[in-house]
Amino acid sequence: SSFNLISMRSIWNGSINFGLVTIPIKLYSGSEERALELDMLDSHDGSRIRYKRINEKTGKEVEWKDIVKGYKKNDKYIILEKEDFENANMKKSKTIDIEQFVLENEVADVLFKKPYFIQPQKGGEKAYALLRKALKDKKKLGVATFVMRQKEHLSLIGTYKDALVLHVIRFEDEIRNTDELDLPQLKVSKKELDMAQSLIEQYTEKFDFKKFKDVYNEQLLKIIESKAKGSHIKRETFESKPTEAKDLMAQLKASLEKRKKKAS
Repeated sequence: SSFNLISMRSIWNGSINFGLVTIPIKLYSGSEERALELDMLDSHDGSRIRYKRINEKTGKEVEWKDIVKGYKKNDKYIILEKEDFENANMKKSKTIDIEQFVLENEVADVLFKKPYFIQPQKGGEKAYALLRKALKDKKKLGVATFVMRQKEHLSLIGTYKDALVLHVIRFEDEIRNTDELDLPQLKVSKKELDMAQSLIEQYTEKFDFKKFKDVYNEQLLKIIESKAKGSHIKRETFESKPTEAKDLMAQLKASLEKRKKKAS
């Protein structure tokens, strides 16, 4: 499938941080939908159905540029500006912070694909229990295809806690090609590599689901609260500087020192 970066807009710009090393990055969607483009038509005359954004008071159509987002609080709307969304957590809006490293096989598949839980219908309990136990014992996943919402899906069937779970994954032709990305072909020195690997070792922990909480929504609610009270919100600022090649070694060293101090 074609993946043309000229026509493809990055969906997020910012940086990845690990330790004190900062890597500026762009995110692109790695997959694309492959459903047939079907339009909705009026069965009487075959005319195309159009959705309009209508102001419910005036009945007039509203242009995209005039639409804002609001949160309903005590029957009144608190209008949120673009800055409010960023301000809820300026750093998180610009930074992908690697907080720890974990082993690949520690993270249940349910966490990184689109999961659907499977429950047996009457009469299917025994076979369900059998498949669940067999998959669990053998640590295997079943590969299956099925159609949902007029689209065929490739999927993996495994277990999560006591449930069979189906993860929708992508067909090969839905995954975009990485060749079009502008990626570095640089050699790294053994010294730098050893240092980076020992930093990863230092930051490696057992994966604990409970440790990670979605704090962004809470912070956005705080902004909504203070806007509702009419109080002025202090605008956050955040600047991220890329770690240059010449400083890489020093930053890795400093990150290790910092981590060791924290551990002791």
